[in-house]
Amino acid sequence: MSQGRHQPAADPWADLRAHTAARIALGRSGAAMPTHELLRFGLAHAQARDAVHVQLDTAAVAAELQAQGHATLHVQSAAPDRAAYLLRPDLGRRLGAADAQALAASQEGGCDLLLVVADGLSSLAVQRHAAGLVRHIGAAAPEGWRIGPVVIATQARVALGDDIGAALKARMVAVLIGERPGLSAPDGIGIYLTWQPQPGRHDAQRNCISNVRPEGLPLPAAAARLWWLCREARRLGLTGVNLKDMSDVEVLAPAGVQGTALR
Repeated sequence: MSQGRHQPAADPWADLRAHTAARIALGRSGAAMPTHELLRFGLAHAQARDAVHVQLDTAAVAAELQAQGHATLHVQSAAPDRAAYLLRPDLGRRLGAADAQALAASQEGGCDLLLVVADGLSSLAVQRHAAGLVRHIGAAAPEGWRIGPVVIATQARVALGDDIGAALKARMVAVLIGERPGLSAPDGIGIYLTWQPQPGRHDAQRNCISNVRPEGLPLPAAAARLWWLCREARRLGLTGVNLKDMSDVEVLAPAGVQGTALR
C-alpha cells in the first residue's frame, strides 16, 4: 500500500512577514544564512550606500517644482563635496559664504512658511518623493498663508534651514530632507519644522515628521500633519518639545471620527 507524500509544515512566520519589511526568521543553511537571504542583504546594503552617495539631480527637481508653479533657489552648505559633508557634519549645518551673501541680498522673503528641499543622507529619497510632497503641501495650504520660494539645498543637514530661513525672513521653515537610509527603507524623507529659524536653534526646538514615503507615511498624510503643526506653531509661537503632535487625532484619524478636519 503506497503512502502519501509528506506535506511540509506551514511556515509559522508567513503571516508576520506579510506585515513588515523587517528581516525575521531568515532560516539557515548549516551554520550560515541561506544564500538567497545573504544576497538580499547585500542588495539592500548596496542600495543604502547608493542613497547616501549618489548626487542629487537638482536641475530635475527644480524643473518638477517649477512645473507646479513654484519659484526655486539653489544653495549649498559650506561642505565643498560629499566626502567633506560626511566627515564634517558641522559644515553641512551652515551656508557657504557666497550663498549666504546671495540670500541676504535677495528680494525674496517675508513668508509664513519656507520649504527647503535638502539632499541630506538620502538623495534618492529627495529625487523620488520631494516634488510630490511639495505638491501635496501646496494643495493643502490654508487660505492666507504665504509660502516662499522652494530652496533646493545640497550637502545639507537639518540645521541649514535655520540659516536659510533667517536670511529669507521666514516665520517658519520646513526642511524636507533625505533621512539616513536603512536596509529596508533607503528612500525616506524627514520633515523638520522650526518656528522663527535662526542660527543656533537646536533639535529640541523642532518638530519632526519621519519616514515620509509611499510605503511609510503617505505624502498626503505627511502634508496634512505638517499643516496641523504649522497652525499650532503659529497659535503657540513655538515648535519643538512644547508643541505636542496631536494630528493623529485631529487630522489623520479614520473617516467618521469627530475632529478630523484641520482647525
